[in-house]
Amino acid sequence: MVWSTDEKVAKFCSWEPYTSKDDAINFIESIETKFLRCKAICYNDRAIGCMLLFACSLDDKSRNKSAEIGYNLGSKYWGKGIATCAVKQIVKDAFSEMPHLERLEALVDVENVGSQRVLEKAGFHKEGVLRKYLFMKGKSRDMIMFSILSTDLQL
Repeated sequence: MVWSTDEKVAKFCSWEPYTSKDDAINFIESIETKFLRCKAICYNDRAIGCMLLFACSLDDKSRNKSAEIGYNLGSKYWGKGIATCAVKQIVKDAFSEMPHLERLEALVDVENVGSQRVLEKAGFHKEGVLRKYLFMKGKSRDMIMFSILSTDLQL
C-alpha cells in the first residue's frame, strides 16, 4: 500500500491510486505472471516499491534481445538513492541472468524529472522524446526513451 495508494506515484502511471488493500493485493498478484521479473523494493524489511522487467514484444522476434524496465517507489522515499540502487541491481541481474539480452530500455514521462535522474544516475542514456507516444489519463503524453546496453556495463 506504500506506493499503490500514493497519488504522487500514480501521477505518471497508467493506474489510479488504489483505495482498498484488496484492490492493491489483487493487482500485485495478477501482474507477477505478466513480467520476466517482478520484485519488491524493500527498506527496513518493508516493501516500499516494485521493479518490473518485461519483454518489449512477445510477438516480434526482432525485439527479443531487448527488455523494458519499470519501477514505482513510495514518494516519501524519493530522493534517497533507493530507486537508483534498485535500477542498478535489476540491470545487473537482467544482463547476468539473461545473457541473450543486449538492451534494456525505460520510457519516462517528460514531466517526471525525478525518474529521468534515476535512470541517468544508473547509467542509462537518453535517446530522445517520443512525441504524443501514449494516451493516458485523458491526454496524449510525450515520453522519453532511455536505454542501457550490455556493452555499457562492466559486470
